[in-house]
Amino acid sequence: MLKFSASISTNNKMRGRLSTWLAKHKLAHRPLGFDYQGVETLQIKSRDWPSVAVAPYAYGSNYPRSQCAYDLAPGGALVSVYHITRIQDDLDQPEELCIKVFVPREDPKIPSVFWIWKSADFQERESYDMLGITYENHPNLKRILMPDTWIGWPLRKDYIVPNSYELQDSLQVVTIVKNYCSNYFLILNK
Repeated sequence: MLKFSASISTNNKMRGRLSTWLAKHKLAHRPLGFDYQGVETLQIKSRDWPSVAVAPYAYGSNYPRSQCAYDLAPGGALVSVYHITRIQDDLDQPEELCIKVFVPREDPKIPSVFWIWKSADFQERESYDMLGITYENHPNLKRILMPDTWIGWPLRKDYIVPNSYELQDSLQVVTIVKNYCSNYFLILNK
């Protein structure tokens, strides 16, 4: 079975085995080396993501431990990051990969990997909600944290905060907090 740990390629650069395997099969990617924990990190173009995502799945990477996204710079690319893990019962330290998919902010579209890993569902939805990255062919891509009526993408570096928010939402939060605090203090004073 293919392992994704470090190996030395013939050009003497540190390169992971997944990167070596992808290069052998002519799948476009850019190795970014290893992080401080020794996790292999790759950069992938959006159009190549479905082909690349199948490789770790086929070799036992059965769990996307996390998926997040970030804004590289104002006016720059958006990045969707997948930490994919191979979990087995007999391993103390599961093998992990980090794959970064860079997309232009003008047309931020990435093929969803929901069809490979069902647990990517809410994670991709959160990245859509906060940064506006569209995960193509996602079965239920809609806002998950912000109201459906929200305008814009709050975690983008060029996001302009509205001058005011709806007062109704603020009053609901205050009421919930007051009720919680009242109940908490009643319990403490008994």
